[in-house]
Amino acid sequence: MTAQFTTPVVNRLIQSMPSQARARLLAECTPEQLVFGDVLCDTTKPISHVHFPLTGFISLVAAVSGHRPIEMGMIGNEGMLGAALQLGISVAPLQAIVQGAGSALRIPAAQFRLQLRDCPDLQRTLDGYLYVLIKQLTQTAACNSFHEVKARLARWLLMTHDRSHSDQFHLTHLFMAQMLGVRRSAVTIAAGELQRRQLIRYTRGQITVCSRRGLEEASCECYAAAVNAYDRRLPVTGKRTARMRLH
Repeated sequence: MTAQFTTPVVNRLIQSMPSQARARLLAECTPEQLVFGDVLCDTTKPISHVHFPLTGFISLVAAVSGHRPIEMGMIGNEGMLGAALQLGISVAPLQAIVQGAGSALRIPAAQFRLQLRDCPDLQRTLDGYLYVLIKQLTQTAACNSFHEVKARLARWLLMTHDRSHSDQFHLTHLFMAQMLGVRRSAVTIAAGELQRRQLIRYTRGQITVCSRRGLEEASCECYAAAVNAYDRRLPVTGKRTARMRLH
Protein backbone atom coordinates (compact mmCIF):
# COMPACT_ATOMS: atom_id res chain seq x y z
CA MET A 1 0.00 0.00 0.00
CA THR A 2 1.25 3.48 -0.78
CA ALA A 3 0.16 6.76 0.75
CA GLN A 4 0.58 10.47 0.22
CA PHE A 5 2.33 12.00 3.21
CA THR A 6 1.21 15.48 4.12
CA THR A 7 2.94 16.29 7.43
CA PRO A 8 6.42 15.84 8.93
CA VAL A 9 6.40 13.00 11.44
CA VAL A 10 8.54 11.91 14.37
CA ASN A 11 8.53 8.59 16.16
CA ARG A 12 6.36 9.08 19.23
CA LEU A 13 7.97 6.25 21.18
CA ILE A 14 11.40 7.84 20.85
CA GLN A 15 9.93 11.25 21.70
CA SER A 16 8.44 9.83 24.91
CA MET A 17 11.89 8.85 26.22
CA PRO A 18 13.85 11.05 28.64
CA SER A 19 16.19 13.36 26.74
CA GLN A 20 19.45 11.55 27.53
CA ALA A 21 18.08 8.14 26.59
CA ARG A 22 16.61 9.62 23.41
CA ALA A 23 19.91 11.21 22.40
CA ARG A 24 21.86 7.99 23.04
CA LEU A 25 19.45 5.99 20.92
CA LEU A 26 19.28 8.47 18.05
CA ALA A 27 23.07 8.60 17.88
CA GLU A 28 23.08 4.92 16.85
CA CYS A 29 20.10 5.04 14.47
CA THR A 30 20.32 5.38 10.70
CA PRO A 31 17.54 6.32 8.25
CA GLU A 32 15.91 3.66 6.09
CA GLN A 33 13.19 3.58 3.45
CA LEU A 34 10.54 0.96 4.05
CA VAL A 35 9.39 -0.68 0.80
CA PHE A 36 5.83 -2.01 0.50
CA GLY A 37 5.74 -5.80 0.82
CA ASP A 38 9.22 -6.22 2.29
CA VAL A 39 9.47 -8.75 5.11
CA LEU A 40 11.43 -7.13 7.94
CA CYS A 41 11.46 -10.15 10.23
CA ASP A 42 9.82 -13.55 10.54
CA THR A 43 9.47 -16.27 13.13
CA THR A 44 12.33 -18.44 11.87
CA LYS A 45 15.31 -16.06 11.99
CA PRO A 46 16.82 -13.83 14.69
CA ILE A 47 15.84 -10.15 14.64
CA SER A 48 18.60 -8.32 12.77
CA HIS A 49 17.46 -4.72 13.27
CA VAL A 50 15.07 -2.71 15.38
CA HIS A 51 12.89 -0.34 13.34
CA PHE A 52 11.26 2.90 14.47
CA PRO A 53 8.81 3.92 11.71
CA LEU A 54 8.37 7.59 10.84
CA THR A 55 6.09 7.74 7.80
CA GLY A 56 6.09 4.06 6.90
CA PHE A 57 4.19 1.40 8.82
CA ILE A 58 4.30 -2.33 9.37
CA SER A 59 1.79 -5.17 9.70
CA LEU A 60 2.30 -7.96 12.23
CA VAL A 61 0.76 -11.09 10.77
CA ALA A 62 0.15 -14.60 12.06
CA ALA A 63 0.28 -17.62 9.76
CA VAL A 64 -1.88 -20.73 10.23
CA SER A 65 -1.38 -23.78 8.01
CA GLY A 66 -3.91 -23.89 5.19
CA HIS A 67 -4.98 -20.26 5.61
CA ARG A 68 -3.78 -16.87 4.45
CA PRO A 69 -1.86 -14.82 7.04
CA ILE A 70 -4.05 -12.55 9.16
CA GLU A 71 -3.01 -9.22 10.60
CA MET A 72 -2.81 -9.12 14.39
CA GLY A 73 -1.21 -5.72 14.88
CA MET A 74 0.09 -2.62 13.18
CA ILE A 75 3.17 -0.52 13.95
CA GLY A 76 3.58 3.06 12.79
CA ASN A 77 5.31 6.09 14.22
CA GLU A 78 3.77 5.37 17.62
CA GLY A 79 6.00 2.34 18.16
CA MET A 80 8.82 0.05 17.14
CA LEU A 81 9.50 -3.34 15.60
CA GLY A 82 11.79 -5.57 17.65
CA ALA A 83 10.34 -5.17 21.14
CA ALA A 84 10.95 -8.88 21.84
CA LEU A 85 14.59 -7.96 22.44
CA GLN A 86 13.51 -6.23 25.66
CA LEU A 87 12.49 -9.68 26.93
CA GLY A 88 15.82 -11.22 26.00
CA ILE A 89 14.23 -13.03 23.05
CA SER A 90 15.94 -12.81 19.67
CA VAL A 91 13.16 -14.18 17.42
CA ALA A 92 9.94 -12.26 16.73
CA PRO A 93 6.62 -13.96 17.58
CA LEU A 94 4.94 -12.64 14.40
CA GLN A 95 6.02 -11.96 10.85
CA ALA A 96 6.48 -8.26 10.07
CA ILE A 97 5.63 -6.98 6.58
CA VAL A 98 5.76 -3.38 5.34
CA GLN A 99 2.18 -2.30 4.72
CA GLY A 100 2.87 1.38 4.09
CA ALA A 101 5.98 2.56 2.25
CA GLY A 102 7.86 5.39 3.90
CA SER A 103 10.72 6.32 6.16
CA ALA A 104 12.01 4.78 9.38
CA LEU A 105 14.99 4.79 11.71
CA ARG A 106 16.78 1.55 12.44
CA ILE A 107 19.49 0.23 14.73
CA PRO A 108 21.26 -3.17 14.62
CA ALA A 109 19.86 -5.62 17.16
CA ALA A 110 23.28 -6.13 18.78
CA GLN A 111 23.70 -2.40 19.33
CA PHE A 112 20.16 -2.11 20.66
CA ARG A 113 20.89 -4.82 23.25
CA LEU A 114 23.84 -2.76 24.47
CA GLN A 115 21.58 0.28 24.77
CA LEU A 116 19.11 -1.78 26.82
CA ARG A 117 21.89 -3.01 29.08
CA ASP A 118 23.25 0.46 29.77
CA CYS A 119 20.12 2.60 29.82
CA PRO A 120 17.43 1.99 32.48
CA ASP A 121 15.29 4.80 31.05
CA LEU A 122 15.12 2.97 27.71
CA GLN A 123 14.16 -0.23 29.53
CA ARG A 124 11.32 1.52 31.38
CA THR A 125 10.01 3.09 28.17
CA LEU A 126 9.97 -0.27 26.43
CA ASP A 127 8.22 -1.91 29.38
CA GLY A 128 5.37 0.53 28.79
CA TYR A 129 5.41 -0.09 25.05
CA LEU A 130 5.31 -3.86 25.50
CA TYR A 131 2.13 -3.44 27.52
CA VAL A 132 0.61 -1.28 24.78
CA LEU A 133 1.60 -3.80 22.08
CA ILE A 134 0.17 -6.73 24.04
CA LYS A 135 -3.03 -4.73 24.52
CA GLN A 136 -3.30 -4.15 20.77
CA LEU A 137 -2.68 -7.81 19.93
CA THR A 138 -5.19 -9.15 22.45
CA GLN A 139 -7.78 -6.52 21.51
CA THR A 140 -7.41 -7.46 17.83
CA ALA A 141 -7.85 -11.16 18.63
CA ALA A 142 -11.04 -10.43 20.56
CA CYS A 143 -12.26 -8.07 17.86
CA ASN A 144 -11.76 -10.67 15.14
CA SER A 145 -13.82 -13.15 17.15
CA PHE A 146 -16.75 -11.04 18.30
CA HIS A 147 -17.35 -7.99 16.11
CA GLU A 148 -19.05 -7.63 12.75
CA VAL A 149 -17.00 -6.97 9.63
CA LYS A 150 -18.20 -3.37 9.15
CA ALA A 151 -17.04 -2.34 12.63
CA ARG A 152 -13.75 -4.20 12.21
CA LEU A 153 -13.16 -2.55 8.84
CA ALA A 154 -13.81 0.89 10.34
CA ARG A 155 -11.31 0.11 13.12
CA TRP A 156 -8.72 -1.07 10.61
CA LEU A 157 -9.19 2.01 8.40
CA LEU A 158 -8.73 4.26 11.45
CA MET A 159 -5.50 2.47 12.36
CA THR A 160 -4.27 2.82 8.79
CA HIS A 161 -5.35 6.48 8.67
CA ASP A 162 -3.36 7.19 11.83
CA ARG A 163 -0.18 5.68 10.47
CA SER A 164 -0.36 6.82 6.85
CA HIS A 165 -0.57 10.50 7.87
CA SER A 166 -2.83 11.17 4.91
CA ASP A 167 -6.56 11.15 4.20
CA GLN A 168 -5.91 9.13 1.03
CA PHE A 169 -4.30 5.73 0.57
CA HIS A 170 -4.38 2.91 -1.96
CA LEU A 171 -6.07 -0.29 -0.81
CA THR A 172 -7.84 -3.09 -2.64
CA HIS A 173 -10.79 -5.03 -1.25
CA LEU A 174 -8.72 -8.20 -1.56
CA PHE A 175 -5.90 -6.76 0.54
CA MET A 176 -8.29 -5.53 3.23
CA ALA A 177 -10.01 -8.93 3.28
CA GLN A 178 -6.66 -10.67 3.77
CA MET A 179 -5.73 -8.35 6.65
CA LEU A 180 -9.09 -8.90 8.36
CA GLY A 181 -9.20 -12.63 7.63
CA VAL A 182 -12.59 -12.52 5.87
CA ARG A 183 -13.94 -13.07 2.38
CA ARG A 184 -13.51 -10.33 -0.19
CA SER A 185 -17.30 -10.12 -0.61
CA ALA A 186 -17.67 -9.30 3.08
CA VAL A 187 -15.29 -6.36 2.75
CA THR A 188 -17.05 -5.19 -0.42
CA ILE A 189 -20.38 -5.09 1.43
CA ALA A 190 -18.91 -3.37 4.51
CA ALA A 191 -16.95 -0.81 2.47
CA GLY A 192 -20.06 -0.10 0.40
CA GLU A 193 -22.03 0.67 3.56
CA LEU A 194 -19.30 3.02 4.84
CA GLN A 195 -19.28 4.76 1.46
CA ARG A 196 -23.07 5.11 1.39
CA ARG A 197 -22.83 6.81 4.77
CA GLN A 198 -20.21 9.15 3.23
CA LEU A 199 -17.55 8.11 5.72
CA ILE A 200 -15.15 7.04 2.98
CA ARG A 201 -14.88 7.39 -0.79
CA TYR A 202 -13.58 4.42 -2.75
CA THR A 203 -12.55 4.68 -6.41
CA ARG A 204 -10.34 2.16 -8.22
CA GLY A 205 -8.49 1.12 -5.12
CA GLN A 206 -8.08 4.67 -3.82
CA ILE A 207 -9.69 5.24 -0.42
CA THR A 208 -10.34 8.72 0.91
CA VAL A 209 -11.38 9.21 4.53
CA CYS A 210 -14.26 11.71 4.35
CA SER A 211 -15.44 11.65 7.97
CA ARG A 212 -12.99 10.73 10.70
CA ARG A 213 -15.65 11.18 13.37
CA GLY A 214 -18.07 8.99 11.43
CA LEU A 215 -15.51 6.17 11.21
CA GLU A 216 -14.90 6.41 14.95
CA GLU A 217 -18.64 6.05 15.54
CA ALA A 218 -18.87 3.12 13.12
CA SER A 219 -15.89 1.35 14.68
CA CYS A 220 -16.17 -1.06 17.57
CA GLU A 221 -14.76 -0.23 21.00
CA CYS A 222 -11.43 -1.86 20.13
CA TYR A 223 -9.93 1.14 18.34
CA ALA A 224 -10.49 3.53 21.24
CA ALA A 225 -9.24 0.93 23.73
CA ALA A 226 -5.89 0.59 21.95
CA VAL A 227 -5.43 4.36 21.55
CA ASN A 228 -6.33 5.05 25.18
CA ALA A 229 -3.90 2.39 26.38
CA TYR A 230 -1.11 4.13 24.46
CA ASP A 231 -1.99 7.57 25.81
CA ARG A 232 -2.05 6.29 29.40
CA ARG A 233 1.26 4.44 29.21
CA LEU A 234 3.28 6.58 26.80
CA PRO A 235 1.99 10.16 26.80
CA VAL A 236 3.94 12.64 24.68
CA THR A 237 3.70 16.28 25.75
CA GLY A 238 2.14 18.47 23.08
CA LYS A 239 1.22 15.59 20.79
CA ARG A 240 -2.47 15.27 21.66
CA THR A 241 -5.11 16.54 19.28
CA ALA A 242 -8.86 16.95 19.42
CA ARG A 243 -9.27 13.76 17.40
CA MET A 244 -8.29 10.25 18.37
CA ARG A 245 -5.15 10.32 16.26
CA LEU A 246 -1.83 8.71 17.04
CA HIS A 247 0.14 11.55 15.49
